[in-house]
Amino acid sequence: MFARRNAGVIATLISSVAMLAGCSTASDAPQRAFDPTIATKSYFSNWPEGADPAVVGRRIANNFAARGFDFQVNSFHRWIIYPEVCAWYGALQVAQITEDQSLQRQLIGKFDQFRTPEGARRLSPRSHVDYRITGVVPLEIYQINGDPSYLTLGRDFADKQWENTTPDGITTEARYWSDDLYMLPVLQVQAYRATKDAKYLDRVSMTMVAYLDKLQQPNGLFLHSPDSPFYWGRGNGWVAAGMAEVLSVLPPEHPHYNRIMQGYRLMMAGLLKYQSADGLWLQLIDQPDFWPETSGSAMFAFALVEGVKRGWLDASAYGPAARKAWLGLVPYVDAAANVRETVVGTNKASKEVGPDLEVQKKFYFDRPRKTGDLHGQSPMLWTAAALLR
Repeated sequence: MFARRNAGVIATLISSVAMLAGCSTASDAPQRAFDPTIATKSYFSNWPEGADPAVVGRRIANNFAARGFDFQVNSFHRWIIYPEVCAWYGALQVAQITEDQSLQRQLIGKFDQFRTPEGARRLSPRSHVDYRITGVVPLEIYQINGDPSYLTLGRDFADKQWENTTPDGITTEARYWSDDLYMLPVLQVQAYRATKDAKYLDRVSMTMVAYLDKLQQPNGLFLHSPDSPFYWGRGNGWVAAGMAEVLSVLPPEHPHYNRIMQGYRLMMAGLLKYQSADGLWLQLIDQPDFWPETSGSAMFAFALVEGVKRGWLDASAYGPAARKAWLGLVPYVDAAANVRETVVGTNKASKEVGPDLEVQKKFYFDRPRKTGDLHGQSPMLWTAAALLR
């Protein structure tokens, strides 16, 4: 697992340093030779009691493993849907990295019901990012156990996502919402990890660049959508996590690598300015009267940890922020390993309340918060895995 997740990292780091040598801003590449063990020792070790990512990660992974599926007849939740997939993906990573064989068997066994004719009806045929992402789980299982039936199933989701494209080659499932920049990339990245077929990198990098050009603002942050012009925390979190996933596999010589790395660093620099004293970010990132929100904050923590550990970011500038984010999030995990203060699923405001910007802003402020929502559980698992890799 470690080797798979870090393949090509050294080449990436060397290229990144060479590419931006001589730059001096906080978002630029480090000027000295990068040693990931130094960054880990400096910022990602010596955890206080209760904050060890191995302990926290396994607690949350076991929480997910014990859950059932709340399938609802005649609703869009009669199929597996993205929050379940995102948590499953993170839990499988934590189980693999911590060598928890019992947990791993339980998580893989949890998928067996969907490999039967009856269970397969719970795998959505819809052409929609919220359901296509289901392929991430069998692709992750294939990378663990090598069973080709999981590869076939997962790759089918990834390839069907690109059956219908726009004239510029991007899937018609693209909505140009910030959420898409995790949903689309992670499936294609997983297909690449499992097959090493470069077509998946071409698809995802082209899409990422199109979204960067359309949604990223000069401050590095992303609009929820062009007609909902707010810096929604989890919306930006999806983007941050998606860029980290893409950059973890994209070769530095790829024609879109520099553009995506530029967008990633610009975003991380923007986020640094808005991190609260407690380590978290707000429901609307730049609105000081809003409340701290855990799912977006955990996604930012994941992206920052990946950037520091892989040498994409200056460790001295971003390492403390990544550590502070994790330590700020851990107290939100309750005794049952449920994460508190997670905003519920949130449509773009313009679609829910219309074009008035003040009404839209209030829509984001008034969104309910839940404890144990999988939107919050998932990125805590990703971050735990990133800290442990």
